[in-house]
This record gives sequence, C-alpha cells and structure tokens, in this order.
Amino acid sequence: MNKKMRLGIIGVGNMGTAHIENYLSGKMPEILITCVADTDEKRLDSARKKLPDAAFFSDSSSLIKSGLCEAVLIATPHYSHPPIAIEALESGLHVMSEKPAGVYTKQVRELLAVAAKSDKTYTLMLNQRTNCVYRKLKELVASGKYGEIRRVSWIITDWFRSQQYYNSGGWRATWSGEGGGVILNQCPHQLDLWQWICGMPSKIRAFCHEGKWHDIEVEDDVTIYAEYPNGATGTFITTTGDCPGTNRLEITLDKAKLICENNPRTDKFELYAYELDGSTQEFIRTSDKGFDKLPGKWTDIETDGKNEQHPGVLNAFAGHVLRGEPLVAQGEEGINGLIISNAAFLSSWLGKPVEIPFDEDIYLDMLNEKIKNSRFKKVVNEQVEENMNSTY
Repeated sequence: MNKKMRLGIIGVGNMGTAHIENYLSGKMPEILITCVADTDEKRLDSARKKLPDAAFFSDSSSLIKSGLCEAVLIATPHYSHPPIAIEALESGLHVMSEKPAGVYTKQVRELLAVAAKSDKTYTLMLNQRTNCVYRKLKELVASGKYGEIRRVSWIITDWFRSQQYYNSGGWRATWSGEGGGVILNQCPHQLDLWQWICGMPSKIRAFCHEGKWHDIEVEDDVTIYAEYPNGATGTFITTTGDCPGTNRLEITLDKAKLICENNPRTDKFELYAYELDGSTQEFIRTSDKGFDKLPGKWTDIETDGKNEQHPGVLNAFAGHVLRGEPLVAQGEEGINGLIISNAAFLSSWLGKPVEIPFDEDIYLDMLNEKIKNSRFKKVVNEQVEENMNSTY
C-alpha cells in the first residue's frame, strides 16, 4: 500500500466540510484524514458521522499536539489563519491554509518569518491557479509574445449575496470577525490571479462602499484603480449586490487583447484574443493616417481543459510532502493579494492614492479603530452552504 499524507482538518464549517466530502468521494487518493478539530460541537458531531475512524478535538492546539497527523488544513475564520499556522509550523507540521493568508499584512509577515525558518511546508489554497483558463493567460502574458501590458480590467460582480448569507454567521461581514467584506471574502482568489498574471501594482486608488447594498458594516461594492511600474493601468470592480453580475477579464498588451469571460448564457468560460499585426505603440508613432487602425484578427485560445480546483491543490500538497513535488502556490505568494486588498482599504479610508509598499502600521491602526468604534448589531440565523463548485 502506498504511503499517504496524514492530514488533520482544523475547522469543519462550510469549507472544511466540503474538503471532507471531496475526500470521501475519492478525489484525494494520497491523503488520509486522521483528525479533525472545531470549537462547535454540532459541527464535530456531523464530521464524526462522516469520518468514524478519525480523532476529534474541540480546539486546534489539541489536534496540533496530538501527534496524529503530519500536516494540517486550516479552514477557520480569517483572523485565526496565521496564529494557527504558526503554532502548527513550530510544532513540526506542514500547513495548508484556506484563503486569505490573513486579514492584515503585518500578521502574515510574522507567519512568513516563522515559515522561512521552518523545514516544513507552508502553502495556501489558491485553487483558482489550477484553472486552465487562468494558467493559459499567465503563460501568454509571461511569454512576452504580445509585448508588455498596457491596461488590465477585471469586472467580477457575479458574487450576488442575499442578506441571509450575511446573517448566517456572527463573524461574517464584521470588522472584528472577518476583517472585511467582498474583497477579503469573495475576491482573494481574483486578487491573487490579478497579480499572478499581471504583476504587482505600484499604486492603488480605491473606493470601498461599506454596507451599500446590505445591512453590514464592511464593504460590499468596490472599485480599484491601479498603476503599474511600466506605466500600465488597471481597474478591478466587484460587488455582492449585482444580479445578474459579470465576470470579464481584459488584458490589453502591445500586440494583442486577451479576453476571459464567463458567458452568462452558457455559464461557460471563454478565452479569446484579438491578435494585432504589429506593435500598437510603434503604429501610433509611425502611421501616416490619423484615423487608421492597426489590423488584426480574432482568435479562440485553446487550453488543456484541466481544472482540478481544491482536490488538485491538496493532491499537490500531498505530493510535495511525500515526494518533494511542486506545490500549486508557494506560501510566501499569498501575501501579494492581501497587499492589494489592504492598500485598497487604506486608500478608501484615507481618501487618496496609496503607494505600494504602504505603511502597514497605519493600516492596522485604522483597522483596529474600525473594530473599536463598531456599533453594528449582528442578526444571526441558520448557516448557509458555500458554493464549492464555483470555477472562480
């Protein structure tokens, strides 16, 4: 029998439970779930029925110290991701954390310092990096085939949520419990993909509207404007209040425009390009006709069709622990998307552009003020299920 990675799951709410379901359906053949921890006894009882041979704990520390696993998957509320990861690494365990890496960058930098000194693996559940469409986009941009990026625009507004969604947990959509709204809950994957494909911006100006469409204290409607070191610009627009929404990513390069969108009529991703016959910038300089346009043609872009999502990330994690195979994402990469979201919050709170890197102490001070001055009274109803089948 082949060796399996012994995995402990910390947190069996919506995401932790979904990982267990994937495990039980045979999608992670090199993983053995040996133990589970959660502070909610009802959740533990539900997990016991699914995993009768596993051990169960009422807190993360007991699981970490149990000696029953060599790796942990952290699927708890956002603020707890770094401290649990730090404890696990210092206890000699490999760590896979759900997104985001944390709520604020200073907290994640402390975690990364611990991970750098450890001989164990720290990585993140950046499952959208397994999507064939985004992998192909990154390949095309990185190849230099179409020249440098001039502009990028992502409209990702198909995150519609009802008030009941926000009422489903006391920690949701609060500064103290979640640390943010749509850009910290729904969009960490897209913010990661944005920088993974296009690189990190150097300046952010953002408008984060808090409680615009829902009775919540955090942002549910956001527009981010970004500037890049090479002079390119970008926009990122998101909300949980649009129905129907849009998911369209456009990357304009010197010699082409790449478009990735979820077709609302078919609910399928489409990837295509307009390939120019030359350089846009060169044509601007040399054309002798004021209204002439550089010719080109539309073309569909083929991918390998693979989209392994959460099981793929965990299978790569197991392969790395067991045989040293590549991870889907290195742990230190997880801070990049968080830098963008923290910069967006800071820009919105200050009412002005923010350079990257920004003053992380000012951000943390302002976040703590949000928590301290909160007068929001949360109504909590029954839990709702996350959509684990989403491809974005």
